[in-house]
Amino acid sequence: MLVLLPPSEGKATGAAGPALDLEALSLPALTAPREAVLEELVELCSADADKAREVLGLGEGLRGEVARNAALRTAPTLPAGEVYTGVLYDALDLASLDAAERERAGRWLLVFSGLWGAVRTGDPIPPYRCSGTVRLPGLGSLARHWREPLAAVLPEAAGDGPVLDLRSAAYGAMWRPKGELAERTATVRVLQSRVVGGVEKRSVVSHFNKATKGRIVRALLRAGEEPGGPAELAGLLRELGYAVECEAPAKGGTPWRLDVVVTEV
Repeated sequence: MLVLLPPSEGKATGAAGPALDLEALSLPALTAPREAVLEELVELCSADADKAREVLGLGEGLRGEVARNAALRTAPTLPAGEVYTGVLYDALDLASLDAAERERAGRWLLVFSGLWGAVRTGDPIPPYRCSGTVRLPGLGSLARHWREPLAAVLPEAAGDGPVLDLRSAAYGAMWRPKGELAERTATVRVLQSRVVGGVEKRSVVSHFNKATKGRIVRALLRAGEEPGGPAELAGLLRELGYAVECEAPAKGGTPWRLDVVVTEV
């Protein structure tokens, strides 16, 4: 099984590992496009902090993020699973999993990134700031930059099992499964259910969405079962206590949709 995750804007501090080595990252076919983004990002942030903040969409209070980007080549690293913080990753809480569960996370989870394309949780990376919506002056749209390289490597990474897509729209734009692979992919929406005046109303709420996705991934890692496809995945989530509504694709070459309905975080 392959689980596709968004990154988080928030990143850990206090990294103490060795300096970045692009050759040490998973999916080595992405090394050249990673180097292209890294080179321009470091140059931009080293040359003009104000322009860099504008390009990266950062406020004055985040000027320190520009300086951190400028030092990416020599900055200490952490495993990617420790770099990403925020609601989803707090709920996932990789550090509290046992050794077998963390090993499973290293095989199943793939975190998308405007800078790295996609990384596994054990990949050593420095904290950085560069979202998938950024348009660099030289490379242009990072989502577009990554589409061809990711399309070349991710079908093999997915193997023949199901793909659980928990990415936000910004990172979904970097790669979309096609053909037979799309047909064993399940995209997830988290819907908050509330009863108003005796009538159920459902809505997408960011905090519910992120926290529930983190809990779903944690539950799957702890269960350790690899379902055969999206329908079996929906069944497994129900066994794990989630209210899941499963919708098969209306036409070939498109993903399944799983709606996870929650009433509270």
